[in-house]
Amino acid sequence: MAKNSTPDFVLRPFEGLPGETDWVALREVVPSASAPARTTEEFGARDVLVVTVLPAGWAALHRQDGKILLALQTIAGSGDTSRDLAAALLEAIEAEPGTSVELGELPGPGPRLQDVLDLSVPFEVTVHDDFSFWLDPTTDVTPDLKASLEQASESIVPTVKLESVESAYWCSMSREFLRWAWPVAEEDLIDAISRLHAKRESGLGGGKFVGAFRSSGLLVPVWELPRGTQAADLEEPVQELKAKLDAALAVTEPLDANERRARAGIVSRQVTLR
Repeated sequence: MAKNSTPDFVLRPFEGLPGETDWVALREVVPSASAPARTTEEFGARDVLVVTVLPAGWAALHRQDGKILLALQTIAGSGDTSRDLAAALLEAIEAEPGTSVELGELPGPGPRLQDVLDLSVPFEVTVHDDFSFWLDPTTDVTPDLKASLEQASESIVPTVKLESVESAYWCSMSREFLRWAWPVAEEDLIDAISRLHAKRESGLGGGKFVGAFRSSGLLVPVWELPRGTQAADLEEPVQELKAKLDAALAVTEPLDANERRARAGIVSRQVTLR
C-alpha cells in the first residue's frame, strides 16, 4: 500500500476490541455515554475516555487536566473507522493540554485501535443525561458555559443501558424503544429473527420488532414498546427473548416458506448507518 493511500475498507472496524457491540451502539444509537480505555505501554499507557460526542464535532480532545477524550460519533472517511479513530487519538495524545483535534486529511496506513489500546481493559459504558464529561473537573463553570451545556443536553434522548443482557439500550422518543446490538453475523441474526417472526415470537415486553440498523458490520434490531414501558420492565422479557434468539441461531436447517417471507419483510426495513 502506498504511503499516502487510505486504509482498505473494513466491514467490522471494532471487531477484536472488548465490547465490540457497545462500541457500535455508542457510535450510532446512544446520545451521551462514556467508557474508559487505556493505551498500551508502546503508546504511553495513557488513560482515555471514549465518548459518544464532543463539542463542535471534534474527533478528540486533550483536556486541560491531561485527560484524553475520543469521540465515536464523527464521520470516518478512510474506509476503516478504527484507523481513523486511532489517528485522532494519537494526535490528541501528542497535543498540548487544552487542544482539540478536528477531522482533517484522511490518515494513511498506520495503527488501528486494536493496536493502540490495551485489550485487557474492559469497555464499561456509563450512560449520561448531560455532557458534563466534556469538562475538566477543576474548571470553573461560568454562567455562559453552564447555559451552553444545558442547551446541548436538551437534545439528549433519554437512554438507559439494560443490565441483564449486553448492549441493549432503552430509549424514549415519541414512543419507547429498545435498540440492541448483537455480536453475530448479520445474515445469521436476520435468519434467527425471521424464524421467531414467522411464529409471532419476535416481540418484546408486549411490543413488536420493527426493523434494524446495519452499522459497522453488525445488526442493531429495534423493538417498539408499549407506551410508558420503562427500562426496568424489560430486564426479564429481554432475557427470555435472548434465549429464543440463541436457540434460533443454533438451528441449521434452511428457512421454510413462512420464514423466508418474514425474512423478506425484515430485510426491506433495514437501514444502513455509515
